[in-house]
Amino acid sequence: MWSWDFVEDQTENGTRFRVLTLIDEYTRRCLAMHAGWSIRAVDVITVVEAAMERYGKPGHIRSDNGPEFIAYAIGDWLKAGAVGTIYITPGSPWENAYIESFHDKLRDECLNRELFGSLREAQVILEQWRLEYNEARPHSSLGYQTPTEYALGETNRVDGGCAPPNPAPLAAAGVRGEQGAPAPLRQTTTNQHINKPAEL
Repeated sequence: MWSWDFVEDQTENGTRFRVLTLIDEYTRRCLAMHAGWSIRAVDVITVVEAAMERYGKPGHIRSDNGPEFIAYAIGDWLKAGAVGTIYITPGSPWENAYIESFHDKLRDECLNRELFGSLREAQVILEQWRLEYNEARPHSSLGYQTPTEYALGETNRVDGGCAPPNPAPLAAAGVRGEQGAPAPLRQTTTNQHINKPAEL
């Protein structure tokens, strides 16, 4: 399950811009942040499509009923990709709790601390913060792992259709063959005369 939403901020000269945020609710990983003066439905599709190519498709995406999210272009595109949509009740942001919590952290740790000289500067700083959030910030809800560590751990679990472990360490240890196949037995030769009773 993914969630998406918008936050707003401004440059030092007072020009407002918007930030599209996209997170994975299960791993808490921020999959994308896109800042722009205005963000159209086609921009949302471009950002989410790139995230899907990198992380795979979610079963559903949760959002509010903002015009960008209920646009026919987005709805048709998601339907064609077999991705379901879940819209929260209007005026009920607590139904999108994961991304609301993420936005609180984003504002407290980044937006409220930075004075952006330009949109481009905001884009660079936001991406730096996103990487730090994913890769260097442990979460108590994830057993004090970072979102990236937790996501990798889940990917490497061999159950529930998750991807099998990376075969490289196994190969380095001398394990070959298909996943789950037993290692071939060594063929050894023995001296038949060793410990053989002497014939009388």
